[in-house]
Amino acid sequence: MDSELLTRGVLYLSLAVAGIPGNIAVICGFLMALHQDRRLLTADSIVLHLALANLLVVAVRCVLEVFATFEIVNVFDDSGCKAVIFVYRTARSLSIWLTFVLSAYQSLSIAPPGSHWATARDLFSQFLWLIFLVVWMINISISSPSIIFATGAKNTSKLLQNSINVQFCFVNFPSVIVKDANGAVQTVRDVVPMALMTTASLIILLFLYRHSRQVRAIRGSGGGGAGPGGGGSSERRAAITVVTLVTLYVVLYGVDNGLWVYTIMVKQTMSSALISDLRIFFSSLYAAMSPVVIIVSNKKVNKHLRCGSEEKMTMAAKG
Repeated sequence: MDSELLTRGVLYLSLAVAGIPGNIAVICGFLMALHQDRRLLTADSIVLHLALANLLVVAVRCVLEVFATFEIVNVFDDSGCKAVIFVYRTARSLSIWLTFVLSAYQSLSIAPPGSHWATARDLFSQFLWLIFLVVWMINISISSPSIIFATGAKNTSKLLQNSINVQFCFVNFPSVIVKDANGAVQTVRDVVPMALMTTASLIILLFLYRHSRQVRAIRGSGGGGAGPGGGGSSERRAAITVVTLVTLYVVLYGVDNGLWVYTIMVKQTMSSALISDLRIFFSSLYAAMSPVVIIVSNKKVNKHLRCGSEEKMTMAAKG
């Protein structure tokens, strides 16, 4: 096997090995919490949805790429390419938008009670199902061109005229105008939530900075060292988690989008799929790494996963 293909396969395999168990663990943790508490907090519902989207990214794209690279099974005929690219692009963009939704909600959750922002937070929770529906509709509609234009890899000069090479598939556009328009729409779809979530994260960081100064001032004035209660500490921990996820997103998807813009600007279809592979790798890296942040920082998920593992160990010991 070619060394480049081998490296490619190993990298995708590492993403699958890390991302699939991690996202499944997060999903199981929240489902156990839902079973026990009979409800999920708004932020937890968003994170659960995010984990499902990330699981789709890793399972659909990385696993199938590993199978094809190591010639275990190849699903990348015309129909397979249409399905895989559509599901991957939809799940990938859902991951982006849900990270934005999470950061927006967290920036509202730190608003003082009785303020207009607190009212907006309550409306946000009430109509969360509608927000999810709108996010799904936006991303499905923008990803739908892949159903029309994706095709299995072929070696004709006509096909390579206005195409994007993604190793086992090509996304073959009928004209340069259609290719550029599709690229522009996808770029806007990514950049808009990126800018908004960055703004939300800056608001959260500003709040955390002001809050820490207030706490130091109270302690310095002999206020008994009283800090925020358990609820405040929980909100602070959740805010830090969201900022961490957003920072991770901006770095990894920033590279992804930079490579995407380069791909669109190159008029001739590239003979190598290296740029597309790098894009998929960086976007899938977020899907594989974010469960680690969630498991480490979310006490609810952590508690239920520990309880589940302890129960299994107890049952094994009895058996």
